[in-house]
Amino acid sequence: MRERRPGAWELIVQLPCDPVTGIAKQLSRTVRGTKRDAQRALAALVTEVSAGKISSSTTTLNQLLVQWLDLVSAQLAATTVREYRRLVATRLAPDLGALTLRRITTQRLDSYYAGLARDRGLAAATVRHHHAVLRGALGQAVAWGWIPTNPAAGASPPKIRRREIAPPPLDVTRQLLAAADDHGPEFGALLRVLAATGARRGEVCGLRWSDINWHTNTLSINRSVASVAGGTIVKDTKTHAAPHRDRHRHDGRAGPSTERAKDCAVACQLEFDDNSFVFSSTPDGAQPLHPDSITTGFRRLCDKVGLKGVRLHDLRHLHATQLLAAGVPVRTVSGRLGHANAATTLNVYAHFLQASDRQAADVIEGLLAAPPATT
Repeated sequence: MRERRPGAWELIVQLPCDPVTGIAKQLSRTVRGTKRDAQRALAALVTEVSAGKISSSTTTLNQLLVQWLDLVSAQLAATTVREYRRLVATRLAPDLGALTLRRITTQRLDSYYAGLARDRGLAAATVRHHHAVLRGALGQAVAWGWIPTNPAAGASPPKIRRREIAPPPLDVTRQLLAAADDHGPEFGALLRVLAATGARRGEVCGLRWSDINWHTNTLSINRSVASVAGGTIVKDTKTHAAPHRDRHRHDGRAGPSTERAKDCAVACQLEFDDNSFVFSSTPDGAQPLHPDSITTGFRRLCDKVGLKGVRLHDLRHLHATQLLAAGVPVRTVSGRLGHANAATTLNVYAHFLQASDRQAADVIEGLLAAPPATT
């Protein structure tokens, strides 16, 4: 602290080194008043610097996002990394990337989230995806010592309203499967496997002929196909659990046919391999079907038959709700769906189970109200 002229004091505080560049800077401010006023201002300024509220770092959010994505690419699922990179490239980098980290505050993030929903019409789930990226990256910046606290930790992204599960009725599903059979036997078989096993689309894409046991009419879910930039990758199942087995009896249309696959390979002068993919984009089954192509084909099929509001994932919901309605134990349904534990199944289908619980209460009430049997 030094007096530049009567009543004008210059305050100089040493700032911490920039964690990225390693360059140390000084902060200079001028205050007016008595010497005691200047001393108080200096003490407050030192406190702010010590608390990390003032720094010399010029690192931008965009620089942080680039390094953070490189770090987590090997830790997260490929589909998650692809989506995070898309969000950074399309919105986060253009909107906030030029800001230095010290200018990223909780209030600024809350305003940004509100703008995404209000001005751009983004759904709450999409806004929360943006929040997940920012929270993860800024949390890593704290771990690296770039910033003292994570401003995204206290932010308030919009809450997600749970979508009520409404799977298509059985008669509508049968109509859809029949239309799929007419469209093509392979696509019809694929949809039937989805409906009969409750598997995810990526898991069905990952099926190999060696996963099917024709003697016991069972198939094993051992892997999944994920969409990434430039194509697909074969990875572990979503929950990384031990392979689960789905019992599924095949008739002429209920599942894939080894004979058709062998005939196709022979027609193309190729050799059939038990390790080839059941649903493939190539005659020899070497490449799995792209999961997005199933969704696109299903959407076109629904448009063709005039069916609105039905999603491919609803076949999975249909599988689960029909089993629960038939009294199959939740733990068994959870295993067929490949959930990590039964609590996940209970959480997803809580609304549906409440209706079943009311039916159970009516049954018990009727039994208790029945007159005692006479001897």
